[in-house]
Amino acid sequence: MAQHEQSAASFPEHIRKKRNGEQLSAGEIRDFVQGVKDKTIQESQIGAMLMAIWLQGMVAEETLALTKEMMMSGEVMSWPAEWEGLVVDKHSTGGVGDKISLVLAPALAACGCKVPMISGRGLAHTGGTLDKLESIPGFNVYQSVQQLHGILEEVGCCIVGQTDNLVPADKVMYALRDVTSTVDSLPLITGSIISKKGAESLNALVLDVKFGNAALYKDLGSAKSLAQSMVTVGNSLGIRTGAVLSRMNCPIGRCVGNTLEVMESLECLKGRGPDDILELVTSLGGLLLWMVGRAGSLEEGKKVISTTLQNGAALEKFQNMMIGQGVTSQIAASLCSTNTDYYSILRRAHYQTELETQGHGTVLDIDGMVIAQVLHRLGAGRSKAGDPVNHSVGAELLVSLGQKVEKGQPWLRVHYETPALSAEQRLSLQGALTLGPADQLLTQPLVAEIILP
Repeated sequence: MAQHEQSAASFPEHIRKKRNGEQLSAGEIRDFVQGVKDKTIQESQIGAMLMAIWLQGMVAEETLALTKEMMMSGEVMSWPAEWEGLVVDKHSTGGVGDKISLVLAPALAACGCKVPMISGRGLAHTGGTLDKLESIPGFNVYQSVQQLHGILEEVGCCIVGQTDNLVPADKVMYALRDVTSTVDSLPLITGSIISKKGAESLNALVLDVKFGNAALYKDLGSAKSLAQSMVTVGNSLGIRTGAVLSRMNCPIGRCVGNTLEVMESLECLKGRGPDDILELVTSLGGLLLWMVGRAGSLEEGKKVISTTLQNGAALEKFQNMMIGQGVTSQIAASLCSTNTDYYSILRRAHYQTELETQGHGTVLDIDGMVIAQVLHRLGAGRSKAGDPVNHSVGAELLVSLGQKVEKGQPWLRVHYETPALSAEQRLSLQGALTLGPADQLLTQPLVAEIILP
């Protein structure tokens, strides 16, 4: 106890040091994280330290020490010796229509990897993987460590929520970052993400760091700084870590909203998915396979992942994962059958409205952020942790970038219940679509850059 009292007493000194732009020692960072976990320092002091870090930043050694201490603040998972070199995961910084995990986890399992994917819920305009999966009747995202082991042994992948004893210090800091306006800090984001992945005891990790209108970072430069910070810390912790920098302006795929995104993921797993989803899944998966030596090159890795989507191997893994996580085998089989009627199982919103184009020309842009914000207000997302979401709310794009359209052609189908779609929201959505002459179309690759370990 004396030790704690001593570090709590000297804590204002640590805050002052960071506030003045000095470097904190590994011991001082340990005191901070320990104090957060044990509640021996006041919330106001934690908030002050977070703001000092936000203002002054951290050098690489400090960020590494912070991440390591956060990771060690709770349970660190351990895996059977025979899984050595096979345990992998992916993290995305969040986007609109980002359903990549639902397709990637089973595809990797079909390649012989073990994927203990610990995911989050949606907050603000970004959708959460757990919310998407919970639109499947019976799907349980809460599994004990023992159940997790069982599903990984049996199936090879599972997608679950964070357990209470995994990185408890992050839970406290994450909530306080939200209310102290310190969310967008490089060392704090790095610490939060990589500590959770470190506690999964991974052999390799791939990061999908997004930039653009509908991403946390609007430009490539700032997204690259974050990617580099996470890649450096991940590799320093002994996890082979690489990153893919991807554009996030238009929604990914054609569907946005929990239930609709599950349907689109199943279509991808049946080999019928849109090209952009395919490109992201194969790029991220191919990089992971190369990092763990299951492919000789990135290109070979992409081909291997693509094959699992074409031959039904990934679909079978998704079906078995659903059963492993509480879905009845009848529902799982029905969702995975070739010509299933998804709405016989998944809930359809009471109302669908189609918006029509107000001019003619080529589709130059579809602003994902605008669509996500309207859907959020219609109940698809949440403003604070714990709020309920309406899984059936969403939107389907009926046109794609570069497509030539006539005036009065349906371009967006909105699924909603209560609240109803207002005239103002219709106007906002119409503003998301940009039409113009074909020669103004700017075609850029979805994947801008890859950072290797």
